[in-house]
Amino acid sequence: MEEKQHKRRVHYSGKYPRKFEEKYKEQNPEKYADTVAHVISKGSTPAGMHISIMVKEILDFLNIQPGQQGLDCTLGYGGHTRKMLEKLQGSGCIYGLDVDPIESKKTVERLRAAGFGEDIFKFRLINFANIDQVAAEAGKFDFVLADLGVSSMQIDDPERGFSYKIDGPLDLRLDPEHGESAAERLHGITKEEFIGMMVENSDEPYAHEIADKVFSLMKKGDPMDTTTALRTAISDALWKVPKEEKDQVIKKSCARVFQALRIDVNSEFEVLYRFLEKLPDILNPGGRVAILTFHSGEDRLVKKSFKELHKAGVYSEIAGDVIRPSQEECRVNPRSKSTKMRWAVKSR
Repeated sequence: MEEKQHKRRVHYSGKYPRKFEEKYKEQNPEKYADTVAHVISKGSTPAGMHISIMVKEILDFLNIQPGQQGLDCTLGYGGHTRKMLEKLQGSGCIYGLDVDPIESKKTVERLRAAGFGEDIFKFRLINFANIDQVAAEAGKFDFVLADLGVSSMQIDDPERGFSYKIDGPLDLRLDPEHGESAAERLHGITKEEFIGMMVENSDEPYAHEIADKVFSLMKKGDPMDTTTALRTAISDALWKVPKEEKDQVIKKSCARVFQALRIDVNSEFEVLYRFLEKLPDILNPGGRVAILTFHSGEDRLVKKSFKELHKAGVYSEIAGDVIRPSQEECRVNPRSKSTKMRWAVKSR
């Protein structure tokens, strides 16, 4: 019988681990609860985890009752789903949707381990643009949640390519098994299309300068296939920015460019538009929906849809204004700062 070799822990230099793969304690909350609590207390999100945003506000509005049927359109780490499942008190059902085959598998395993079986929690690997297909199987819903943000565990994993702060492949796909990566997308479009993408998806003020630099480098043979390569190109493109402003300008432009690419690669506006169009037909009379958005483009689409359908009598009530996370939540979880919540109630 072959003896199983002991696998040593990843070693790191300094007091705290810096690389994602070194943060094994943060990624094991059941075993290292103290470490996870310490990281959260410092206003950080533990690696491989996601801290759910505006949980109290969502639950207060949805007013979930035992026996109801609900839909979480963006399962993610499952934090919102778990709290909503607890409100059902063992009676009713929630469907959870996601397109990420990597993280959703882990989330379903956690929820099953927490005691939520197939009778009360059903998972479907499907884009929430296709909620009509889910409703055809499940029937209509009493409450719906759509958290449109990218999950922290996706952002933190360098292999996913979501963050300009860490080196990795320039991917940015929510479903890495299908479609074009951001690198492939960049090599398949014109400079003018890239400029339009940055302006439309993230209001990037230096779109022309950044596109000039990126396409100049690609023409010379630079593959532009890593997060570091794109970040460096953005930094080099902004050489005219005054020295005292440069660091902040580069940081903001990097965030906007990566956002613009992510939105394009995942067709996020098209998906949201299809979701909003189908939403009223999958809600029961009096059904409630809450949507969390994270940038102005998303919020404009949600606001416009809710207002038009309220005026048409489809929704009996809509949020008069956006609801934002509390100052305390923003302090504990800085990634919640840009969140806006809007809600609507289906007419009876």
